[in-house]
Amino acid sequence: MTSERDAVDEIVGQWHEVRPDLETTPMEIYGRIYRLARSMGDRIETTYARLGISRGEFDVLATLRRSGEPYRLSPRQLSATLMLTTGGMTGRLDKLERRGMIRRSPDPHDRRGLRVTLTDEGLALVDEAVVAGLGVQKSALEQALDGAQAEQLAGLLRTLLATTAPGE
Repeated sequence: MTSERDAVDEIVGQWHEVRPDLETTPMEIYGRIYRLARSMGDRIETTYARLGISRGEFDVLATLRRSGEPYRLSPRQLSATLMLTTGGMTGRLDKLERRGMIRRSPDPHDRRGLRVTLTDEGLALVDEAVVAGLGVQKSALEQALDGAQAEQLAGLLRTLLATTAPGE
């Protein structure tokens, strides 16, 4: 465990100077969660960029991959899962289709609907990207925590998320 001060400690220290009555533990926790998420997000984005995709494009490919064979969902299902507007989803799908990562086809059960299917190229890319992204995350964790600490942190964050953002 590090005893070095970080930017959050500096912010909290400033608050203690001007408002010693404040309980700043929540600020310390959420400030660090925010900074960690932003930093790891940037690292993951860089990793995916080396593979030629954005994080948003990875999210589409990964959602299709996680759905299981035949790796097919409707644009509406993708939008709901990724919390995107239909316009935002259309832009991502257009890019991925042009690159041959997905294929759009008519929904046989709904004349107005479409199905989005992961192509073999998209499957290979998302499998490579998920391994690369997990490698970055694992490396960062191993530099700071042992296995038991990582499991404990995962459990604590699960509890926190369940009570502060149910359904996320």
